[in-house]
Amino acid sequence: MKAVKVKDLVVPLDQYATISEDASLYDAILTLEESHRHYDKKRYKYRAILVHDKNKKIVGMLTDLEVLSGLEPAYKEIGDVRSMALSGMSQDFLKSLADNYQLWQKPLGDICGKAFKIKVKDIDYTTTEGNFIEEDATLDQAIHQLIVGYHQNVLVTRGESDAIVGVMRLYDVFKKVASIIKKCKTEDF
Repeated sequence: MKAVKVKDLVVPLDQYATISEDASLYDAILTLEESHRHYDKKRYKYRAILVHDKNKKIVGMLTDLEVLSGLEPAYKEIGDVRSMALSGMSQDFLKSLADNYQLWQKPLGDICGKAFKIKVKDIDYTTTEGNFIEEDATLDQAIHQLIVGYHQNVLVTRGESDAIVGVMRLYDVFKKVASIIKKCKTEDF
């Protein structure tokens, strides 16, 4: 079987919704909804918006989860919540975090005001090294990176310039792996 590369699964940048880091959370939601209306019906809906700076350089990816956490600014005081979650926190610890940091004390109380006041750059959408993968990486490497980083999407880069050329989505990787498995014959084992 021919080795599958990340570039075989990449969704090109021009197919992804983008938004300025200076835009409001309200604008981000409208942008994501608009991208859902125009997505290719043969593909799974995109669940992220690429964030660009004033020079149109992609600087991150905004997902549903970042939008929701952005509505509660106190999450920034806690630190790296994703790492904490991956360490297996108990329900009691999660409740104590919510109580100690007064998270969601006014459930969606001023959601309209927040939607217009909060800027994309105020939300923790920043990417780490684990959010990038080279387009010539193998499917095996990509699967490992998705699992270890617990990512839904990663930004795909090209060459030494590290120019971002698209997005590799967990959904597409899973679909590819499933198609390979379905070609297997039980009598071969």
